[in-house]
Amino acid sequence: MQADENLRKKVEDALKKNAAYGEDFDLNDYGVASKDVEYTEHLEELSEEDQRTLLNVGFTPNEENRSGSLIMLDNAVSHTSLRDKDAVELMSLNDAMKVHDWVKDYSWKLVKPDADKYNAMTYLQDANGYFIRAPAGKKSKMPVQTCLLIGSEEVSQTVHNLIIVEEGAELDVITGCSTKHGIEKGLHLGISEMYVKKGATLNFTMIHNWAEQVGVRPRTVVHVEEGGTYLSNYICLKPVKSIQTYPTVMLEGEGAFARLNTIAVAHPGSELDLGSKVVFNAEKTGAELISRTITTGGTVIARGEMIGNSNGSKGHLECHGLVLSDKGTQRAIPILEANVEDIELSHEAAVGRIARDQVEYLMARGLSEEEAVGMIVRGFLDVGIQGIPDELKADIDETIARIGESAI
Repeated sequence: MQADENLRKKVEDALKKNAAYGEDFDLNDYGVASKDVEYTEHLEELSEEDQRTLLNVGFTPNEENRSGSLIMLDNAVSHTSLRDKDAVELMSLNDAMKVHDWVKDYSWKLVKPDADKYNAMTYLQDANGYFIRAPAGKKSKMPVQTCLLIGSEEVSQTVHNLIIVEEGAELDVITGCSTKHGIEKGLHLGISEMYVKKGATLNFTMIHNWAEQVGVRPRTVVHVEEGGTYLSNYICLKPVKSIQTYPTVMLEGEGAFARLNTIAVAHPGSELDLGSKVVFNAEKTGAELISRTITTGGTVIARGEMIGNSNGSKGHLECHGLVLSDKGTQRAIPILEANVEDIELSHEAAVGRIARDQVEYLMARGLSEEEAVGMIVRGFLDVGIQGIPDELKADIDETIARIGESAI
């Protein structure tokens, strides 16, 4: 009991301090999002506008080809359903705490609640979120889909998610984050803790589509055991005020592997501080960090960090950025740290504009300048992300087309 009180005191102290890095938000400028929202039993009852919001972050309201669905509106779960009950367990984190005594042993163990004021706020609010578990040896054929949705003006949404993929299991998760139509300003604080057990695989895709005056502060840590695999895709192509995300993957078992893909566009007025970090704490582990970012007038900080602590490990960091406006800024920050002799870490970083000769080559084959630029941008952002619905693909193509128009 005394330990809990001491931690709470540390967290309360952290709440009074500024963020660890980057642009700061004053938490007093935002009300606390409601924990009392209307529950939606059948998603087809949602308005066409709300369904479109879901589709644009990869969430299919008809739940076709999905093993389970969960929506969090403001600070409460507004929908949950599960089809593949044999291969997946899906519920709110608060409900999981009641169903399984052992869940508390995983909660707030990877992410430190006193690391900064955003973590502290989430901890002190006793934030709810999604709980997803793949039992040992189970392999769901369809992904779980979740959506974290801000539905009120000028509120802070606090979320705490927990994913556990047990030994030998495989799990795909598509999670989308957005604001309801008409909401202009808000703050999203999201804590995600993920455990990939021995020989397990987690394929995690996150799609952000926020309003232009929303601040986003997710904090994610992933723990990967022997022979485990963590695959991550992050997509953010629409205007947003500020995103600061730096997921950390801890490779703790021999042969563990991680691959993290990031594709993002910084529009005028947007500040994107993105990146990922991998710590090689076991022998023969491996990782790839791939980043593709574009600025059309906003600021992009693309971070990548690898810390090698064990022999026989290999990692590669690739960070490429396009500058499509004189008012935009691209900054690449690769960090490689080797603390043992037998390790291979490498990085490739480049920022600049689209080469004119590439555009002229495509124009010579019958494409307009706009089409040529759009094709180059599309190819630049293609890192092989699978499993997103056709409606989202169409929205991405439309966004890329607009980027091509503005780049001419």
